[in-house]
Formats: sequence, C-alpha cells, structure tokens
Amino acid sequence: MTQNNRPVRVLVWGENRHEQLEPEVAARYPDGMHGAVADGIRENLGDGAAVATVTLDDPEHGLTEEILAGTDVLVWWGHAAHSEVADEIVDRVHRHVLEGMGLVVLHSGHWSKIFQKLMGTTCTLRWRSKHDREIVWTVDPTHPIAQGVPHPFIIPEQEMYGEFFDVPAPDELVFLSTFSGGEVFRSGMTYRRGYGKIFYFSPGDQDYPVYFHEHVRRVIANGVQWAQTLRPEREIPVLLRYETEDFWNGQGYRGAMAR
Repeated sequence: MTQNNRPVRVLVWGENRHEQLEPEVAARYPDGMHGAVADGIRENLGDGAAVATVTLDDPEHGLTEEILAGTDVLVWWGHAAHSEVADEIVDRVHRHVLEGMGLVVLHSGHWSKIFQKLMGTTCTLRWRSKHDREIVWTVDPTHPIAQGVPHPFIIPEQEMYGEFFDVPAPDELVFLSTFSGGEVFRSGMTYRRGYGKIFYFSPGDQDYPVYFHEHVRRVIANGVQWAQTLRPEREIPVLLRYETEDFWNGQGYRGAMAR
C-alpha cells in the first residue's frame, strides 16, 4: 500500500512484438510477457496493488500524460523495437521519473531509450542467447527487494548476460548472477534520479518462461513496492533561492537553464 493506504498503482509496459510475430513466444506467453509480469505482481501484492498493462502499439504507446500522472510505478520490458518508442514519450516518462514515479526496468530494457537517458551511458553488455542456467545470488540480504527470496535461486533456462555492463555504479547492488560459462552479471541494481527510484532486474527473456518463475515474480513485486515514492506530491526538483535565515520559502530561479 502507499502511504495514504490505497493500492500502489502499477503500469506494466510491454513491447509486445515477439508475441505477435513468433508463434512459439505467443504459446509460451499467451497473455504476453507484460501479462505474465502483471500477474506475478498481482499474485504477490494482492490487494496492495492495482495493476494495468499497456503496449507499444497503443496510442502514445499507452503512456499519455494522464496515465503517467496516475501511475506510481512503471514496469518496462522492451527488446526488438526500442527505436520505435517516440522521443517525446521518452522525455515524458523521464520527467515523471524525476518527479517521483518509480521505474522497474526488466531484462533487455537495459537498451531502452528511457534507461539509457536515465543512466547517461550506452548500457551495453556481454550476452549469449543459447540455453543457459542462471544462478541469482543475493548480495544484500537486508534490502527490501531481497525479502522472501531464497539465496541463491536458480533459473534453469535463461539467456546469459555478462560484464562489462556499461551503467553507472549503482546506489545499491542487490543481486549478482552467474552462468555456466563462468560469466558474472550485476543482475539487480537500484538507482535514484531526481525524486524517482529505479530498479533494474535482468532475468527474463522471450525465449524462456522466466516470468512464470516464482522467485523472479517475487523480486519484481518487491521492486515495485520499493520503487514507489513516499512523497505526498509529484514534482520535479527545482533550483530555489533562499534569503538568509529563511529555510522554508525558496523563490524559483530562472537563469541560463530555465525552460
């Protein structure tokens, strides 16, 4: 629940292209990967979450100003069509994150425009797509996102992601994954940008039923709970000028960076 005792409002964004173009993916995820992710959140948070889904092909990618204003946490999965996400929509999502909307970025969402914009890096990594086994190790057992999750847990079939992962040093490293080729990957990390909190979690791929894995579902749900803001209002951080001994009544400054 949020601080005013209403359910956390969760919006799961799915690219939804593999499910339309590849019959084996549609069979694996009959309600789409976004549907499986949404079901996992509902399964773990119950009445504590109000979960909706939108996709790339919805008007404005399902990310209108009104929808984002009513979203506490946005969950993002994309892969094959990052370039089709309109820049103005990315700018809109970016602003809402800075204002306090939580963001959970999954798997190949590492290369999404919104994640790259928030990280300020290429967000590239090492990968191998053939069948592999991922072991997810808890690095920070005290972190809220790690609660109720075995240490470690095993994903029998998964794509390999490995270092070097070109992202900024995280605020918190929660999970580290290992693979059969000896690779390691920082698979669960948190960031803060403006008033918004961001959780990146790598497990999940269209070729494997990872989003039905009970511990993956739990981690995503925990990430949603963690990413919601406790601030009563959404607003972007602004530069304010204060008079001496006036700690409360800052005046907005419009200078060289004003918009």
